[in-house]
Amino acid sequence: MTGLRYVYAVCRPFDTPLQAQLTGVGGDPPRLLTHHGLVAVVSHVPEADFAEEPLRAHLEDLDWLTAVARAHQGVIDALTTVTTPLPLRLGTVFRDDSGLRMMMEEREESFLRTLDRLAGRVEWGVKVFLEPVPEARAEPERKPASGRDYLRQRSTRTKSHEELWQKAEAFATQLHETLSACAEDSRLHAPQNPTLSGASGRNVLNAAYLVPRSESEEFVERVDRTKDGIPGIRVELTGPWAAYSFAGEETTTSGEGA
Repeated sequence: MTGLRYVYAVCRPFDTPLQAQLTGVGGDPPRLLTHHGLVAVVSHVPEADFAEEPLRAHLEDLDWLTAVARAHQGVIDALTTVTTPLPLRLGTVFRDDSGLRMMMEEREESFLRTLDRLAGRVEWGVKVFLEPVPEARAEPERKPASGRDYLRQRSTRTKSHEELWQKAEAFATQLHETLSACAEDSRLHAPQNPTLSGASGRNVLNAAYLVPRSESEEFVERVDRTKDGIPGIRVELTGPWAAYSFAGEETTTSGEGA
């Protein structure tokens, strides 16, 4: 089959077959391309969509990008159930198998070192959000009697918000320290933009934790114990994921392109 090679991940050889019905980007089933001690998981994609110029244009199309991202993530999720994948960046393409093998050979030592570090481990994401306290949201606001009264009300609201924000920051800091202590590694990411993420509330903590798969149940229980608690503070747990946040420079591999 002709077309460019879309690469999802690099991993060590594995015996368990991927799901028979699994499809990748553009509906093409993922295939395995072996080179020395590494396997690249690839699909064929049309040059009309994934060559440099059309790909750049497609990246401005949110619907197209969302469909590609979902297909990409579906393959990574399937790989995570059978091996430890080293995910590559969304939209990593090569013109042919030869170019892909050349990249794998050039980065073989680095790939193997990272795969050894990530073997048997998964990533868990933890986010903390600050939301209005339900009681405060439901309380009707009194009409100010004067300009001075208005300023006093505004000052009270500002002080209350600042106190809740400080409480949320302290909670998030303590939670991150607690979870980092029981994880092998952790990463702090920039707070999510609510306009892009669609999540309600203000993101106080956006962190990732590298956890041995065998210890994941204990990690999840530890996070669950934090969820009952402070009004206005919400904790969200996601995962287990492939270890995107801990894959190092390999996740930015851009390939030859077309």
